[in-house]
Amino acid sequence: MEPDIIFQPLNFRNLTVKNRIFRSNISGRFDNYDGSGTQTRINWEEKFARGGVGGIISSFVPVSIRGRIVPNYATIDRDERIPFWRKLGEKVHEYDCKFIMQLSHSGRQQDIAGIENLKRKPLSSTSKIESFHGFRPQAMTHAEIQETVQHFADGARRARQAGLDGVELHGANGYLITQFLSSGVNDRTDEYGGSLENRARFLLDVIRAIRREVGNDFHLQVKISAVDFNAAVIPWEKKGNTLEDTLQICRWVEEAGADAIHVSTGSLFPHPRNPIGGLPAEMIAQTYDSMISSGVFTFRNFLLMRYRLLRPIFRLLWNRQRGKVIEGVNLEDSRAIKKNVQIPVLCTGGFQTASFIRQAINTGACDGVSIARALVANNDLVNIFAQGKDRPEKPCTHCNKCLANVIENPLGCYEVSRYDGDYDAMIRQVMSVFIPSGFE
Repeated sequence: MEPDIIFQPLNFRNLTVKNRIFRSNISGRFDNYDGSGTQTRINWEEKFARGGVGGIISSFVPVSIRGRIVPNYATIDRDERIPFWRKLGEKVHEYDCKFIMQLSHSGRQQDIAGIENLKRKPLSSTSKIESFHGFRPQAMTHAEIQETVQHFADGARRARQAGLDGVELHGANGYLITQFLSSGVNDRTDEYGGSLENRARFLLDVIRAIRREVGNDFHLQVKISAVDFNAAVIPWEKKGNTLEDTLQICRWVEEAGADAIHVSTGSLFPHPRNPIGGLPAEMIAQTYDSMISSGVFTFRNFLLMRYRLLRPIFRLLWNRQRGKVIEGVNLEDSRAIKKNVQIPVLCTGGFQTASFIRQAINTGACDGVSIARALVANNDLVNIFAQGKDRPEKPCTHCNKCLANVIENPLGCYEVSRYDGDYDAMIRQVMSVFIPSGFE
């Protein structure tokens, strides 16, 4: 028998990962309000390392407090954060698992501003109000752009000093880098707006700044939305970047010094195509109230989700362009990108079947896959594959109840049917991330 491609090492220029499955970026509000990390986050990441993934891509890690998406996420905005991330990395490494820190900046997509940002608008490529939540941004000045570029470079340096295995730039799903890249969002008239080359300038500046800071021998990958689908929810918005646009961006990214591309989709988060699956409006309404003061349209969205008679309107808008594919929703975009670059390509999007993943890799659609929600449902999914099983006995239903809860509640699988209807068993599993507590 030929070796199982899932369990063949994946060799990047500066990094080797033991298998082809990565935990994609997903995490809850596990940390302290000031951005310092906790034992709970270490417990959370350890679950996936123990479950067999080759590498973990962290949740978004803000490079500055001005750019954090919500409070209670560990940041990398100062040198004092390095010891925590070193401790986390050491724990993950005990399982021969790599840890890649995802460097992020919210831009205008700031779900809950935090007390430091209450009196100032989030920075973006634009001053246009975001179309779904209605976030009010402020277009960055040249000085703010350069400062933010340096924040990313400093974050990469700190990640390396912490002994982590690499960094990923969050250039997908509507956050700051997307806001510069997207023709549907970026309306600047200077050298950071207009043409595709100008819109890509911010991302390329960040890559080059990181290389100057950490050198060429530290792993650096870029997560990017292959297609924006910027009008997926609000039909009168511009459509944004096409796959052809992204193919050129990926070639520039490779030339600038990136070691890998991570393929996703969509110009905001959540998006009808990311995370793929259902969107439980009635459950989201129970936590979305935390965001009502964040945007101009958040109260409208809350009403559409909160009241049964209005939910069909929300579902109509949300499901218009969702598509029917669940597993491998981004595979064909990934295949096109892989044909246009020489560096490895990772793909995310609904994976949880071993035979499907093997086929995706063997047919050249990607070099590895990243998984989020299916691993939340089954932390040991990779170990299940190693036992020869094609799927877990209780697979992820892609109900996205984990997403619905994450704004206020601990992240975990909230689909009670997966616990044989035992609500208390579900809560025990969700709360298990707090053990050990960190107190002696």
